[in-house]
Amino acid sequence: MAGERLADGWRVDERCTNCDVARQLAPGLIGEAGGRSVVLREPRDRAEAKRLHAAAHACHTRSVHPPGGRLEEVPDPFPMPLDAGDGTDGTDGTDGTDGPDSAVYLCGHNSRQTAGANSYLLRRPDGTVMMVDTPRWSPSLARRYEKLGPVTDVLLTHRDHAAHGRQYADGFGARLWIHEGDLDSAPDADRVLRGTEPVEIADGMVAHPLPGHTEGSVLYLADDRYCFTGDSFHWSRTTGDIEVFDTVTWYSVEELAASLERVAGRISFEWLLPGHGDRRHLPAGEMTERLRQLALRAGELTQRPVDFRAIRW
Repeated sequence: MAGERLADGWRVDERCTNCDVARQLAPGLIGEAGGRSVVLREPRDRAEAKRLHAAAHACHTRSVHPPGGRLEEVPDPFPMPLDAGDGTDGTDGTDGTDGPDSAVYLCGHNSRQTAGANSYLLRRPDGTVMMVDTPRWSPSLARRYEKLGPVTDVLLTHRDHAAHGRQYADGFGARLWIHEGDLDSAPDADRVLRGTEPVEIADGMVAHPLPGHTEGSVLYLADDRYCFTGDSFHWSRTTGDIEVFDTVTWYSVEELAASLERVAGRISFEWLLPGHGDRRHLPAGEMTERLRQLALRAGELTQRPVDFRAIRW
């Protein structure tokens, strides 16, 4: 469908891997058909064009093409503010740099080596920044991200997203974190999380080991507001709820269920920020109840063969 579009229109080429990132950034403009993303219609105004440019700059296979086929640097919106930390949705243009609270940004420029996973920048109240998982590596991107503030830590949620961690940590002069269960994917990490008990790694930032998707999966919780889940759970547009990737669980779905049961009564958050799957902002009480229900549903799951085609985005 997309490959048949006119040359002067937006299109998605055949390299698309159906990672869902473009659909997250340009809902209603990019959809799914035949196991990959397709352009549904042309943008009607500048705001819609900006969403398509964001999708193009995030796509890890560079499959989203603007009219003329050339992706210019000027419309690059990343790092894109998601929340200014004061209840303001950063997508309206608020840059979040003037307030005293934390702020979260989407890195964009997703990497082929992480299967197109999303990564984030968390700007702390003291002006320092933490990176959660990594976009594709380039020195120019590192300089772009550092404009938000000095990056002190690169937090890896699990082995699938470990690519570029050392490069970014060295480029920033930051500490690289990973859990011992996935240490072989980042053996030169500066800080190694161990066991399953939560660890406060910085003021207001707590690491919750969450074995299941991989043995060393970790959830990072900031200020009881932002929950960076890696691939442990995500928001599904199909079900309209928090879900797990039960068809892509590398370690143990039974361990994942036990992990969810362990954290369901211990954490509170408003922003669900996964590596794969969609993001969601809801009141903390609603998130708490949805996570509790997810833990109950997960307890009924059994290990299944890995099948990417069965993912319910």
